[in-house]
Amino acid sequence: MCEFCTKHGEGKKWYLQVKNYTDELLHEDISASKKDTIKATSRLEWTNRFWQAFMMPAISGLSSQVRPFAAETLEEEMVEHFGQVLPIEDVERVIELVDSITRFPCGCRFITTGKTDKRYCFGIATDKWGGLGRFPDSASSLEVLSKEEAKKIFRKYDEEGLMHSIWTGVTPYIVGICNCDRDCAAYRGYIEKTGTPSFFRAEYICQVDWDLCTGCKSCMSQCQFGAQFYSSALCKVHIDPNRCFGCGVCRTACPEGAITLLPRKDILEVAELWLKNAPG
Repeated sequence: MCEFCTKHGEGKKWYLQVKNYTDELLHEDISASKKDTIKATSRLEWTNRFWQAFMMPAISGLSSQVRPFAAETLEEEMVEHFGQVLPIEDVERVIELVDSITRFPCGCRFITTGKTDKRYCFGIATDKWGGLGRFPDSASSLEVLSKEEAKKIFRKYDEEGLMHSIWTGVTPYIVGICNCDRDCAAYRGYIEKTGTPSFFRAEYICQVDWDLCTGCKSCMSQCQFGAQFYSSALCKVHIDPNRCFGCGVCRTACPEGAITLLPRKDILEVAELWLKNAPG
């Protein structure tokens, strides 16, 4: 399992641990070294700064002069603001765990495309860290959703080929789930530009059942990671496990149900592959 599962999940999926969403963790005293890394005195201060500098510009269309986070190394990113890819099944498990979920405009889309009010981000218990009350002018751009409403939207994004990712705000406290493609700044920096990793691969890997695959290639347009390859001789699609991040969105495009998710730990070749960039 990924490093966060060992450190923050007691050997289980860290993002399915209720403790990582609690008020107690949000208000917990943090070490001096962690304060120095995040340039804040508490998780609450960090999350409020993140809201003001990263989310509010996407609502207002006005750039912020405040840096939402200042990590410069992988180690600092893993302390401050780090993510992991989730398949839709685990997204829905997270939704069942949390008290509230709020949909709001994506700061990444504002940075990369200049577009405001593109609501691809979902805050976890945003009301606990003051996001809903401190900025009343943003109220019209926020949607507090029921669990079923949130699941319905995520399933729609899954069908569109957006991969889902869960994010910390001063690890291991979890602040949100995003729906990413190349317009996501984290994706663009890490995957497209092969920069410093900013999220773990999923706890899963995708695999094609060649007995079911008809070679229609419908799944290939869904993959955000360039992991799928077509064999003209065999008329089949192959998924390279070294490139696959386990998001599972390719499954929604397969009319034959030929793609399944397997636990990453069961595939020896990639059991410990979490942060390396896909081979060029």
